[in-house]
Amino acid sequence: MKEETKLSRFAKYAWFVLAYNLVVILWGVFLRASKSGDGCGQHWLTCHGEVIPSAPELKTVIEFSHRITSALDGFIVLGLLVWAILRWKNGKAETDRRVMKMAIGSFAFVVVAGLLGAGLVLTGNTAENLTAARPFWMMGHLITTLILLTFLTLTGWFASGGKAFNFRTEAKVKLFLLLGVFGFLLVGMSGSVAALSNMIFPSETLAEGVAKDFSATSNILLRLRVSHPILSILTSVYLIFLAGWLRKKSENNESVVRWSNILSVLILVQIGFGALTLLTLAPIVMQLGHLLLADAAWISFVLLTANFLAQQKDLA
Repeated sequence: MKEETKLSRFAKYAWFVLAYNLVVILWGVFLRASKSGDGCGQHWLTCHGEVIPSAPELKTVIEFSHRITSALDGFIVLGLLVWAILRWKNGKAETDRRVMKMAIGSFAFVVVAGLLGAGLVLTGNTAENLTAARPFWMMGHLITTLILLTFLTLTGWFASGGKAFNFRTEAKVKLFLLLGVFGFLLVGMSGSVAALSNMIFPSETLAEGVAKDFSATSNILLRLRVSHPILSILTSVYLIFLAGWLRKKSENNESVVRWSNILSVLILVQIGFGALTLLTLAPIVMQLGHLLLADAAWISFVLLTANFLAQQKDLA
């Protein structure tokens, strides 16, 4: 009974860490969308050469607060890792080993995310500055964030009683799941390019924005922007199909059904929200909601996949 209480506390902490990371991610989006990324200049770890900025501008406050929340995130995830290691050393259970591995991955990628953020600052790829490398920096940051969310989600899932995966499933199942991951990555990367182009090259009206998308004289980022809604719709249709197929394939396993339904609903809501974001020319509040829904859909996809693969082990 005592061990179950410890497990429950750790699981709650693991889910808290995931939720906190979503807050940090959203604050990072606000930082970028408000063009405050250069609030501390090209200085890191310091801010304009100071440990604590004196007489800061609003954008400096926004940038510095993001650094504080990100630094706290590093310590919070480190705490998750230390706790996971201690649990494994004390219990040596296979479940604790899986939790520890996921916590190690979480800490590794929170460090990578922090280094990428520092790289953006030190290379001047912030605010309205546009370099040839900036889209790749942003796509790398996006991929790192998704991997981090995956490790954090699985840490909480295994700590909550999630079972080991069975990867010896049908080849087409693995292929379809990999296509889902690939689709998410494509949509995310195209979304990061679209968000950057919207910030650097704002439009007063939707008609003006569409004209820029198809103008031969427009920056390449603007001409690539149209790929995001196209990829989003195609991937959304595929993911809804995949969720339904996995539900049937699992013989309507309760957990698989639940996450299949959640993922499908989130995708449908995201389609509508994305269209509204486009029509309203992507104000900051809409960008925040759009990314939150995207992250929630990714987490749901991870949990759907985890429950499906664990259920396959039961059937093996």
